[in-house]
Amino acid sequence: MRDERVIIVGAGPCGLAIARQLNHEQHIDALVVDRADTPAASWRNRYDGFRLNTCGFWSHLPGQHIPRRYGRWPERDDMVNYFDDYVRRQRLRLALGVTVRRIDAEQSRWVLTTDSGELSAHAVIVATGNYHTPALPSWPGADTFAGKLLHAADYRNSRPFSGQDVLVVGAGNSATDIALQLSDGVADRVRMAVRKPPHLVPRAVAGVPVDAFAAVFSRMPVPLLDQAAKLMQRLWFGDVADDLPVPGRGIYASLLDDDHVPTIGDELTRRVKTRRIEIVAAVQAFDDGRVLLTDGTAVTPDVVVAATGYRQGLEAIVGHLGVLDEAGKPAANGLPSAAPGLWFAGYDEPLIGPMQSFRLQASPIATDVAGYLADALLPYPAKP
Repeated sequence: MRDERVIIVGAGPCGLAIARQLNHEQHIDALVVDRADTPAASWRNRYDGFRLNTCGFWSHLPGQHIPRRYGRWPERDDMVNYFDDYVRRQRLRLALGVTVRRIDAEQSRWVLTTDSGELSAHAVIVATGNYHTPALPSWPGADTFAGKLLHAADYRNSRPFSGQDVLVVGAGNSATDIALQLSDGVADRVRMAVRKPPHLVPRAVAGVPVDAFAAVFSRMPVPLLDQAAKLMQRLWFGDVADDLPVPGRGIYASLLDDDHVPTIGDELTRRVKTRRIEIVAAVQAFDDGRVLLTDGTAVTPDVVVAATGYRQGLEAIVGHLGVLDEAGKPAANGLPSAAPGLWFAGYDEPLIGPMQSFRLQASPIATDVAGYLADALLPYPAKP
């Protein structure tokens, strides 16, 4: 059994950020393991044209800024280059192609069962992220659908759908990006099936990225922020009630309670108003070549792209430890630890955006891990 002081499960941006702070601030050389053969695999697998929805200037990981030449909202390939360079320059220690199947507590250590043997550590940080396992609803009759049904995780670009009738299920940022790509003179017809009405925000206001205001907004009382956002949405987009369903709850209340992330709405509202994208009711079931909607109508698309989100996929790994809630999410994210020597990180949906959140929580978690090891009388060697 290979023994480590600290193991981080997940080589995405959150895991990399914590590994860096453990190394540079606490002189702890953590091992980062990941099932993929590259770091930041979820970024590599995103569709063409995917980019940050928060400004790159403050979306960097600790100790290394995103190059300005990548622009204000860096795209997928630029971010992949940044993460690869981050691993090299920060001298992080990765074990790739290692799939963790289960984590168990044994006396004062944690044992990780992997496809390639067992690992043990005094401290474990699970940072596999919110985009681990594609979530496809169990729609009745989906197996009878005569057209093509795919999850957004399997969508790469719009080219295969030229001239087709496409139904995009969802109204989040991925659904919006995909619908915009398809409606840009590619697909013959594009519809969006909306179950949960989106909270729309612009990418920038008067040239200033909208997330520049997020830190201030997040300190406001929830009712005040929700009311302010409602007024600003009307100012930014006008009255879209005739074109798009209106959320019943405020933007911040939805984010806090339901992890309902706002949708960048600049181009979406224009495409909807000009009918290049049609909004229809949520999907209820499939019936051969028809998709039945919750308002009693039906559509007959050639293709259905389900931008229906992801699951954390943590049940098999840690579900037996009593550290998950009823939805399968970590009961404790960040601080405090979920159990002595076990932390979860990166499973929230903050108003400031995930990248900035990863940077801000990395140092506190690294400090807490070092404190735990010190209290357990586990001295670690000084960094050479």
